[in-house]
Amino acid sequence: MSSLPSASGLPGNVGVIGGGRMGAGIAHAFLVNGCAVTVAEASAEFIAAARGRVEEAVLKSADRGMLAGPPERVLRNLSVVTSIEELSGSDLVVEAVPEIFELKVAALQRAEAALSAGAVLATNTSSLSVNGLAAVLGRPEQFLGMHFFNPVPASTMVELVRGERSPDALVATAKNWIEALGKQAIVVRDAPGFASSRLGVAIALEAMRMLEEGVASAADIDTAMELGYKHPMGPLRTTDVVGLDVRLGIAEYLAGTVGPRFEPPQILRDKVARGELGRKSGQGFFSW
Repeated sequence: MSSLPSASGLPGNVGVIGGGRMGAGIAHAFLVNGCAVTVAEASAEFIAAARGRVEEAVLKSADRGMLAGPPERVLRNLSVVTSIEELSGSDLVVEAVPEIFELKVAALQRAEAALSAGAVLATNTSSLSVNGLAAVLGRPEQFLGMHFFNPVPASTMVELVRGERSPDALVATAKNWIEALGKQAIVVRDAPGFASSRLGVAIALEAMRMLEEGVASAADIDTAMELGYKHPMGPLRTTDVVGLDVRLGIAEYLAGTVGPRFEPPQILRDKVARGELGRKSGQGFFSW
């Protein structure tokens, strides 16, 4: 892979830790904008699935006429590996592993040890403390939150989370990169749930309580927000897309840090316990 910057001003080499739905979406965003991307997966058994997710997203972009060249040329810049250490040549590495603090710490520390001193390290966390993660790193001044939204190809916003040690220059560089991806960056300081997760979860939890109390059906609650407030998707369907288990984890974290107003309603706990996780399981607040 070339180490030269892409024509758009984006980093030439981008690493992504984790090839799940979010990681694949992040890889797609940089790939289609001219970057060479390496995705690090946990083991060889996950490589094919990770590659398949990225390839599917690139082919969809091609079908919609969103690529400057043939998809085969774009995909030549994609590598999928089984070792975080193989991301050592990256100018930017985005961690996109599950929302478990210890798991993220382990991935970020391995990446930092492999990267050059000038490389930027980012976490895609939707709720965990960026300062807490930075505290275990040797170069916190090269680290920030880069919260992409699911599905990444369709989302037009990225939330940049600056930690106490994230300098202005780093935030400005990251903002330029996001804008070069054709997305809008917002900048928030590190706080529980940041801006997007805190607001999104607050609305979703209240919608769940309304459903639990029999105020209205899931479809009508969502329609109230879609037509009444011009939300592109209602809070319950959005929860299905994000994953009920993901929303539960964020709500529990916010309840512990912000206060009991974020305490998850029983309907959410029950659905997660039954394996009704939303779109990925085929059933959540809606059937998929």
